[in-house]
Amino acid sequence: MSGGPHPTLPRKRGRAVGHLSRLRGRSAPLAPGEGSAPGGAHAPLLAFLLALAPLAHGADPQAALLHPLFQDHAVLQRDRPLRLHGDAPAGETVHVQLAGHHATARADASGRWQAELPPLPAGGPHTLTARAGASMQTVRDLLVGDVWLCSGQSNMELQVWRSLDARAEIANGDQPAIRLLTVPQAGSPVPQARFPQSAAWQVATPETVRDFSAACFYFARELRKTVDVPMGLINASWGGSRIQAWTSGEALRAGGHPGEDLDVLALYADDPVQAAARWGERWGAWWLQAPGVAAGDRPWDDASHGDWREAPRGLGAWERWGVPELAAFDGMLWYRTTATLTAAQAAQDATLVLGPADEMDVAWVNGIAVGSTYGAGTPREYPLPRGLLRAGDNTVVVNVLDTYRDGGLAGPASAHRLRFADGTAAALDGGWRYRIVPPETGTPPRAPWQSAAGLSTLYNGMIAPLAGTALRGVLWYQGESNTFEADAYAGLLRGLRDDWRARFGDPQLPFLVVQLANYGAPADAPGDSGWAALREAQRRVAAEPHGALAVAIDIGERDDIHPPNKQALGRRLARAARHVVYGEALSPSGPVPRSARREGGAVVVRFDDVEGGLVAPGASGPVGFELCGTEAGSCRWAQATLDGNAVRLHAPDVPAPVRVRHAWADNPLVNLFDRAGLPAGPFEIEVP
Repeated sequence: MSGGPHPTLPRKRGRAVGHLSRLRGRSAPLAPGEGSAPGGAHAPLLAFLLALAPLAHGADPQAALLHPLFQDHAVLQRDRPLRLHGDAPAGETVHVQLAGHHATARADASGRWQAELPPLPAGGPHTLTARAGASMQTVRDLLVGDVWLCSGQSNMELQVWRSLDARAEIANGDQPAIRLLTVPQAGSPVPQARFPQSAAWQVATPETVRDFSAACFYFARELRKTVDVPMGLINASWGGSRIQAWTSGEALRAGGHPGEDLDVLALYADDPVQAAARWGERWGAWWLQAPGVAAGDRPWDDASHGDWREAPRGLGAWERWGVPELAAFDGMLWYRTTATLTAAQAAQDATLVLGPADEMDVAWVNGIAVGSTYGAGTPREYPLPRGLLRAGDNTVVVNVLDTYRDGGLAGPASAHRLRFADGTAAALDGGWRYRIVPPETGTPPRAPWQSAAGLSTLYNGMIAPLAGTALRGVLWYQGESNTFEADAYAGLLRGLRDDWRARFGDPQLPFLVVQLANYGAPADAPGDSGWAALREAQRRVAAEPHGALAVAIDIGERDDIHPPNKQALGRRLARAARHVVYGEALSPSGPVPRSARREGGAVVVRFDDVEGGLVAPGASGPVGFELCGTEAGSCRWAQATLDGNAVRLHAPDVPAPVRVRHAWADNPLVNLFDRAGLPAGPFEIEVP
C-alpha cells in the first residue's frame, strides 16, 4: 500500500468523514508541577489582594479559567498534591486559592497553566477561586475524598434505570457525599485537552443517578459503608467499544499494533478524504487474502464474482427479509447499486449520503473507498473527491458488518443519495443487490478513526482530557467487543493499564477488572470459547500487582448481554477495592486456583482466598470442570468432589491430563462457591 496520496485523489484538508468530533486539541497538559509556584510567606498579603481583585478589575464571575473537571460539586482526590489547571491569556498570571492554601502560575504561549496546592484530607465543602487579570472563577461545594474512573463498554455505561429494582433504587438515590460526572461521548483522531461538550459534576439525587452508570454508582454506595469519605465518580464509557479505542496511539505502537493503521489515523486528522482512500487499500488487501475469497474477487470494483441477489426495495434489517440464511445472520453483506449522472452533476463537489448502517460500513464509489463509520443509529455522509464521479453510470458499493441482533443498511432506498454542491441530489433508489459473505472469511480490520471501534479515538476524546487527574483507582468493564481476538487481549489490557497509569501519573494506580458475565446458550460439551479465553486473559492481568478481579460468571443472563444485576457487581467491586486499595484482610474476588497436581489417579486443584470453606449447592459436587490432554479437542467433563479447600477431579477418558479448565464456555454452569457467596470464576491452569 502506498504511503503517499492516492494518484487519482487531490488532497482536501480538514473535511470530516464519519461522526468523530471535529474539534482539534491543544498541546498536552503541562507535566505535574510545571509552571507552578505554591504560596509561601506572602500568602496573607496575596489573599488580601485576591479579595480586592474583583472590585479593582470588574472581574467576570463566570469566566472559565479552570478546566471543566474543577467546577461546582466536584471531588478532588484526598492526600495527594492538588494539581489545578486550565486556560488563560498567554503570559497571564493565575492565582488560585483553596482551603487556606494559595498558588500562582503563568499561562504558557498556548494559554495553558497549571498550579499545585498541598494535599488535603477528606472533607469539605470548600470554595476554590481562580483569578487572572480581570477574570475570576469561583467553584463552590467542592469536596475532597476518593475519585474513581469507571470506564468500558455498554455494561459500564448501563444506567441505573436499566438495573434491577430500578424504581426503588432511583427513589433512594439521595447520596450527597457521592458526586457524579459523565464524560461526553466523543471520538477524536488526536488527543483533546478539553471535553468537546459541556460536562457537569452533579450531587447524587434521584434525578441525577437515574442516567448514571449503575455499576459505578452501586460500587461507590457499597464502598461508603466501610470507607466513609466523599466519592467522586467519573464515568467514561461507550457501548460496543473495543479496548484499542481506549488506548493511546503511543501505547498501541509500543504494543506492536500495525503502524500503517496508526499512520492512516494521523493522515485522517489532516485529510480525511485521502485517509479514507488509503484505508480502502488496506481493507482491500485484507479481503484479498481472507479465507474463502477467490483470486481477483474485488466486489468494490465489479460484480463478476459471487452470488449477487436482488435486495428488497425497503432494505432495512436483513433478518426481516424472509431469507432463511439471513434470519439469524451476524456477519457481512455486500450492497451494490448504480447512479446515472449527467456531466453537470459529475463535475460538482458531491457527498455520498447513506442512512444508518447496523453496525459498521465501508463505502466505495467507482472503486475508491470514501468512508467508514461505526454506529448502528448514525447516518453516513462521505465527501467525494472531485474527479471521482463521471457522466453516465457510477457504482456505489457498501460493505456492512453486523455482530449483534439486527444488521443491514437502513431503508427505504430513497434514504441513500448523492448530494451535489448546487443543492440537488441523485437518489440511489434504482435497485440494490446484495451478496452474503461466508462466516469463514473472518473479521475485517476496523477503520482507525471510528469512534468506538477505532484506534485511540476514545482515549483521545474522553481520557486525554482527564490526563493528570489524581485518582484513587480505575474500574474497567469491557471485553465483549474483543472476544473474537481473545488471544491478544491480555497484552492489550496490560498495555491500556500501563498507559493509563503513566497518563494519570501513578505507576501503582489500582485497576479493578470486571470479568465478563455468562451469556448465551449453555454448552452441552467441552469446547473452545472466545468468551472463556478472554475471561482467562482478564483473570491473569488482574492478578498482577495493584489489580483485582470482580467475578460475574453467576450473575449474567442467557438472553441478555447486559445483565441488570449491577447491585451484586457493585458489591463485588467494592470488596475488591477494600482489599487492594484500602488493605482490608478479606479475599478480594472469591476462591482462586493455587495449584493443580496429580495425586494417584486424580487431579487435585487447591484454592486460595476461600472464606469459610468451599460449597457446591445444588449437586453432590462441583460442576463445570474439564480435564484436557495435549491435543486440540481433548477436553472432557470431569467428575468433581470437594476435599476441604480443594477439588478432586477424575476423567477416565483423559489418561494423561495436562490442563484443568473450569467454567470454560460462553455461558457455563457453575456451582462452586465459598461461604461468603463468592463464586470460583473461570480459569485454565496447567497440571505439572
